[in-house]
Amino acid sequence: MSSSVPTFAELLDGAGHSAFHLEMRDAYGVTDEAEDFARWRATGERDVDPHSAAWASWVGLVQRTVARGVRVARARIVSEPVSDYIRYEHAGTVVNLGAGEQVRWLPRRQASAIALPGNDFWLIDGRLVRWNHFTGDGASGGGEISDDPAAATLCTTAFEAVWARAIPHDEYKIR
Repeated sequence: MSSSVPTFAELLDGAGHSAFHLEMRDAYGVTDEAEDFARWRATGERDVDPHSAAWASWVGLVQRTVARGVRVARARIVSEPVSDYIRYEHAGTVVNLGAGEQVRWLPRRQASAIALPGNDFWLIDGRLVRWNHFTGDGASGGGEISDDPAAATLCTTAFEAVWARAIPHDEYKIR
């Protein structure tokens, strides 16, 4: 484990062929989403402008990563019926797709037989893992980098199993 955690830009800029992200929580309390999430809960309106301050940096990063031929894929394991936060994520996923990410959803009941790591992660080129740690209320608890081959193998196997069972975004109906 390394104490130096690269930024997402450094990770994706360094990716040669793949950047896979697995999300397994039903709610996140990420500070920079709080205002938009509260607005969405009050009005049903979500920021889906890829040029907005909230999205522009991420959209640009994903677009330049995909333009280099790197596959960027995100899978989300969700409980059903879904939480308000997952409804909010689903409403904004159009921006991820427009940037070039592939996104799939897996109902948690269909993940029971998959060996999953204990934390959300990014897997870069099947060899480098960025663990995403969260507090009990979903706030970011920081990241951690691992180049341990066993961790990379676990994440590769888990992501591939989830991806194979998961439903493409355009086909996933919120329940």
